[in-house]
Amino acid sequence: IEMALKGSDEDKFKQLCTKTYKDQAIWFLNAYWHTFGKEKAETLWNFTHKFNQLDLQNHEAGSALDELNAHRFLEAFKEPLTVREMRDLLRSSGAVAQSYKFTEVPLTHFLVTHFKVDFKQLVNASQGDNKEEVEKAQRLLDEVITLLDASESKAKAAAAALREAEAREAEAKTKESEAKTREAEAEAAKRELEAALADLKAQEDAYNSKLEELRNKSENASSVVAQNKAKAELAQALNEPTMPLRKARITQEAAVKKADKTRKAAADARAAAEASTQNAIAAKKKSAEAKDEAEAAVEAARKKVDEAEAYLDEVKSKPGNAQGALWWIERELHEKRAFLPTSKGGYAKKNLPE
Repeated sequence: IEMALKGSDEDKFKQLCTKTYKDQAIWFLNAYWHTFGKEKAETLWNFTHKFNQLDLQNHEAGSALDELNAHRFLEAFKEPLTVREMRDLLRSSGAVAQSYKFTEVPLTHFLVTHFKVDFKQLVNASQGDNKEEVEKAQRLLDEVITLLDASESKAKAAAAALREAEAREAEAKTKESEAKTREAEAEAAKRELEAALADLKAQEDAYNSKLEELRNKSENASSVVAQNKAKAELAQALNEPTMPLRKARITQEAAVKKADKTRKAAADARAAAEASTQNAIAAKKKSAEAKDEAEAAVEAARKKVDEAEAYLDEVKSKPGNAQGALWWIERELHEKRAFLPTSKGGYAKKNLPE
């Protein structure tokens, strides 16, 4: 904020009204710090941030509200004055010419009429003789803001990544478990089919062995009676239906091959699921490391807040300072503490009136 305005008192008033809401408020605080400014500092803080909030186009970079939002501001704080009455007071005080056409409402217009101060005294008020120290305090605040913004961004990103990694890990483990179950079921089904196939082959082998034994007896038995008996039994065995048994064996062999393919597919799915689980665990580890880095960034920001507050305490103890500007920087530091975890000195913010 500049230490002096130029030109006539009316010109100075116009210049003051073109400053940002924050700079207008700080100028006002510096001017009246030792009379009522210190007591009303928090009120000015709330007024200023409501102006920022209602200025939908420029926000903190703005200097004046349009008439509609000025009315909303007055309603929010239950101000008895209307915008028209405020303008009449400014004209009667000489702050603006009688012919001046109002198009917007700067914060200074409201402050002058609300606190009933002399605009000439305001525009000519000393802004302190510690410009360099105020600028250093502002630089420390800017560093705090940069660190906090970065740490908050890192913390949010790390927390989101960790949540996603944990969800992926849980999903991968579920799929891995399901794949293992399917593989076990496929293996059991294959073993059952293989046992049935072995039984069919045993029946077929037993039949073929019986035929071979009867053929041998029919040809090599020691007596004609024994040979004839073996021939009769062989004829009977040969007349037995063997096609169903052969067909059942062929069908069972096909079923075993199909079950083996199913088992292999289940094994491949299980291996893929295990790999996914390992990838998810690795991602979770990386996310946890990012979370640690974010916490370190938050700690660095906390230390910078402490450093800035310590410097402000030192500067405030000196006489002749721009106490309003220093209070404002300190108040912004306090506001920034809300972005720190409560374990590191943070706190819950309160909302402004609607």
